[in-house]
Amino acid sequence: MTHKAGFVNIIGNPNVGKSTLMNALVGEKLSIITSKAQTTRHRILGIVNGEDYQIVFSDTPGIIKPAYELQESMMDFVKSAFEDADVLIYMVEVGETELKNEAFFNKIINSKIPVILLLNKVDKSTQEEVATKIDYWKKKVPNSFVYVISALENFNVESVFYKIIELLPESPPFYPKDQLTDKPERFFVNEKIREKILQHYKKEIPYSVEVETESFVEEDNIIKIRSVIMVERETQKGIIIGHKGSAIKRVGTEARKDLQQFFDKKVFLDLHVKINKNWRSNERQLKRFGYKD
Repeated sequence: MTHKAGFVNIIGNPNVGKSTLMNALVGEKLSIITSKAQTTRHRILGIVNGEDYQIVFSDTPGIIKPAYELQESMMDFVKSAFEDADVLIYMVEVGETELKNEAFFNKIINSKIPVILLLNKVDKSTQEEVATKIDYWKKKVPNSFVYVISALENFNVESVFYKIIELLPESPPFYPKDQLTDKPERFFVNEKIREKILQHYKKEIPYSVEVETESFVEEDNIIKIRSVIMVERETQKGIIIGHKGSAIKRVGTEARKDLQQFFDKKVFLDLHVKINKNWRSNERQLKRFGYKD
């Protein structure tokens, strides 16, 4: 029996549903999902194994025009997704007509590897709108296989999955067959906490925050975690903590519940807030948080 394996990289504008699709395909909640744009900052791998295949899915940040160093690093993750893909998934939603970066779009339409174009959120559109958009994208990206899906409702995702397997090259697996992702436990702790911050705080606060897990100790019956929420200014620290600590308590409680489900074990989560001035524009800090090599 021949074995197939390859990297399937998901790209698109912010907030089109890339993380929702990734989680649906992998069957695990690896990527943050919120209604805010620029939720995903890193390139996150999710590995799906079958007897005769291994698919290494890659969720990437939404494509934007960078405004500061952190966003430059986020776009570097997108560039790397073009370089090692065996199959490229370009995801759009019904209302959009172009990618926010023309250079990336030209790479897609001139790609030498298979491109699957997914028209997402069709559950929010009429049949006429969808039919018009299918024609539009078939002309715009003629080298692609076009599918209509709802990642949130899991509509037509299975068809896309089987198409991916068909397009994969013959190859031995890249990772051990029982491995789910390339990221360590601490990464997912950080992301779960950051997800709650994205959900509960407004304006610039969620984008000024980074989370660092300083301690992760797994015992027989419990995981003890100490994490620090980094902010850029003193005023942001006060907002994160909230009146008498109410805001940070809510973040901690909700993150702990999610982490217990993720690790299938009782979790003790100790949260702190520190100021790390202008970390988003500081190359040394960006390296520390894994945004640069």
